[in-house]
Amino acid sequence: MRFRNLVVTTAIAALLAGCTNETLDSVNLSSVKNKTEYQLSGKMVSKMSELGMQKTSPILLRIFKEEGTLEVWKANASSRFQLLKSYKICAWSGKLGPKVKEGDRQAPEGFYPLYPHQMNPNSNYYLAINTGFPNAYDKANGRYGTHLMIHGACSSSGCYSMTDEQIIEIFALARDAFKGGQEFVQLQAFPYRMTAENMARHRDNPNIEFWKMLKVGYDQFEVTKRPPQVNVCEKKYVFNQQTDGSFNPAGQCPAMSTPPALQMAMTNFAKDYQRDYDKALKKYDGMVWYEPSEAERKAIVAEQRKGRELAYAPTGTSLDAGKLMKVSDLEKRLADQKAVEEAKQAALIQKEALEKATRDGKSVPVPQENPIERPVQQAALQAAPARKSFWNLFSPGEAEAPAAPTANAAPAEPSAAQPTAQQPAAAQPQPATDQKQAAAPTEPNPQVATAPVAGGETAPAEQPPKKRPFWKIWGN
Repeated sequence: MRFRNLVVTTAIAALLAGCTNETLDSVNLSSVKNKTEYQLSGKMVSKMSELGMQKTSPILLRIFKEEGTLEVWKANASSRFQLLKSYKICAWSGKLGPKVKEGDRQAPEGFYPLYPHQMNPNSNYYLAINTGFPNAYDKANGRYGTHLMIHGACSSSGCYSMTDEQIIEIFALARDAFKGGQEFVQLQAFPYRMTAENMARHRDNPNIEFWKMLKVGYDQFEVTKRPPQVNVCEKKYVFNQQTDGSFNPAGQCPAMSTPPALQMAMTNFAKDYQRDYDKALKKYDGMVWYEPSEAERKAIVAEQRKGRELAYAPTGTSLDAGKLMKVSDLEKRLADQKAVEEAKQAALIQKEALEKATRDGKSVPVPQENPIERPVQQAALQAAPARKSFWNLFSPGEAEAPAAPTANAAPAEPSAAQPTAQQPAAAQPQPATDQKQAAAPTEPNPQVATAPVAGGETAPAEQPPKKRPFWKIWGN
């Protein structure tokens, strides 16, 4: 029994040891009375103390889209920043690359100052921090958009969305840093960790020149472990530049220089980087990276949505959903995707045209088996003579068609169905009769028919010969 208890205890200890700091520090939101005044856990404060950080010392945020990571860095006693905690981003929309315009679903990339007034405690997404997009660089390059946030709720349409448990900690870390006197928190948003290998893997991406510009600031932070001083001139980012002039985002850059110590450190860093980059190029020769869509990223984490609200929409990482492939295979894949998109667009155009025709009151033509209009068919049926049955061919009571009128023939006596000279045909009522009767003309009565003679008198008309019964046909 003692041995069994020892095994169970050891297993539990091993399980706890394998948990991440984020799991151990997970916030119990049900116990939070005021989300804006939430106090960091004792474990978080202890870790700060171990790293030589004050609770109110400055922080810095770094985001890596491809890895799906948000990092919180905090200044230590020597004012150098160290990684305090790394969070898994729950959702970010779009693909790698900067935000350009409203509605493109892209999350921003670049350097953004976060001021206290950008903290939103009343967000519909639990808590939020506005990124400040568009910044000076974005505006100079004609990029625009609104309400680009780091927020909770795990749902994104151009934002970086965390879980509520994550954002309450990030919000508290920024709040405490502002209380300590930090003017603004620098947000560095990158497409990926800008290592030599990653830069080589993405060398064919249309955004590569923009990313090379961001990499200068990325590298300087990697070397100094201090947030770079960011300015914009000639529609470009510049970092840690000394000048006696002023920076105009859309204007010409003033005369500027890099501090000598930084210049020397960056020169050595660049040599090592170039060596690693050349090595990576050989590794990826003939290969290219397929950048997955947002839908493809969501597909790999679809199980996480089960049992949750529809608004909860986590997205997987690009590393998990993307693929390294041959150039020829990628070209074929992109061609297939283009064909599918064109087919969808054509179907959409047809649908819109159909809806417009319906709104305008136009009838939509429907193919028929018989091209003859139905009224024409009915008229043709009525005009056709009625067919006699076999037995009626020999029936003495069957009405026959009248003979052609002669000069001495008298007109038939008018009936209710025939117009007179005083009553036009158009005014006559048309009683409903059997179709066979309506098709056959009225036969004149041989007993009352008369023929006109001179003087206005009438004389009996010539009587037609009587029909012989069929049994007398073979008689004498």
